[in-house]
Amino acid sequence: MKLYFLLFSTLLFACQQAPEHSSSTSGPRSGRLTGTWRLLSQASIAKGDTTITDYTKDQEMIKIINDTHFAFLKHGGAFDAGGGRYTLNGDQYTEHLDYYNNKDWEGGVFNFTISFSGDTLIQKGIEKVEGTGVDHEIIERYIKVK
Repeated sequence: MKLYFLLFSTLLFACQQAPEHSSSTSGPRSGRLTGTWRLLSQASIAKGDTTITDYTKDQEMIKIINDTHFAFLKHGGAFDAGGGRYTLNGDQYTEHLDYYNNKDWEGGVFNFTISFSGDTLIQKGIEKVEGTGVDHEIIERYIKVK
């Protein structure tokens, strides 16, 4: 009898539906996006001019993404840090900058398109902050920290 109960319990457990991953503002996100990412480079495009910053020399930045929030830290040169909530809908990734060491940026909403190439995350979008003169397209390339 115990053997039948054990087999029945095992079968019942095995047939349960796995939880679904959500892309709304609550619930688990894609495991591919979550983790710690190191910024390799950033291209800033404004008024037809492109500036590329190499984050492998003289400065370093990481972005940490969990199921509901992101945070970033940069050191080398000027220290920079911020974070907040994010939403993900397919390849559309939106950051809600709730915390930032420059208060002029707090409350900003930044929309990006993300893609993956192996262990590299590519994030493209417009960074525009009213009253600061910041209005440019950025393309950031991150590598997942193992």
